[in-house]
Amino acid sequence: MFAGELRELLERHARPDLTTAIDGVRICREDRTASPGSSMSGAVLAVVAQGSKRLAVGDHVYEYGTGQYLVTSVDLPVTGQFVDAVPGRPALGFGMTLEPAAIAELLLRVGPGDLPRSPGPVRPGIAVTDAPDELLDAIVRLLRLLDRPQDRKALVPLVKREILWRLMTGEQGDIVRQLGLADSSLTHIRRAVQWIRENYDRPFRVEEVAQVSGMSVSAFHKNFHAVTAMAPIQFQKHIRLQAARLLLASRPHDVTGVSKTVGYDNPSQFSREYRRQFGAPPSVDAARMRDRAVPTPAALP
Repeated sequence: MFAGELRELLERHARPDLTTAIDGVRICREDRTASPGSSMSGAVLAVVAQGSKRLAVGDHVYEYGTGQYLVTSVDLPVTGQFVDAVPGRPALGFGMTLEPAAIAELLLRVGPGDLPRSPGPVRPGIAVTDAPDELLDAIVRLLRLLDRPQDRKALVPLVKREILWRLMTGEQGDIVRQLGLADSSLTHIRRAVQWIRENYDRPFRVEEVAQVSGMSVSAFHKNFHAVTAMAPIQFQKHIRLQAARLLLASRPHDVTGVSKTVGYDNPSQFSREYRRQFGAPPSVDAARMRDRAVPTPAALP
């Protein structure tokens, strides 16, 4: 019912840098299937309006297509690509940042009986679901405001709140609701993820990160893997390699220096792990990035 207008709005407002005039809203257009791109996911809602998207997180692979949405509740290192984009029929995606403060405010506005009961155990930090018409309708109304600048200040907050409500009461609502709870297991893991991102270039003990998260070591191990699909050290490695790739874009001839900057003592180990992650040695990948006419596509939306 809303698919045609959603595609038209996304195609018309797509920009090379993915941004829009609405804060926290991104539009992705890909005219051809490109090589997988690596990025940090953020906490987002992503909807595919045309084509399909494949996303790898740790050892897990997710695929979502037209009429489906994906939510991520933690800032995860992801690798993704549109898999069936062709000239004349571009892949189109919508993304919206999920703000914990906005979710917490909405939780305070509703009664305990207005929300589904949480299933209990901590859920994975990423999930894919069919998009209900009510959610697609709200997204279309949000995108219409790109053509109505005089209405944005008054109406964008209201429509964003409706989108959050549809997510919070939908099939993956527990993931979204936990973003707004100050003492949820997800909040503890988000705290650990943030600490690892800020300290990725130095060695750490898992006990140290568990203490930062406010969990016992055993609970931390269990919940961290459940949310991120990775062990903490594996997560750190992904962050290091993504940081190295960004540095190599401006320092393509300094592979050894970059490896040390991101925390590797052994350049051979760095090159080996880099090639395994990105499919080419650091120097080759750096040259490839430098010669590209367009940047590597973001993994989300």
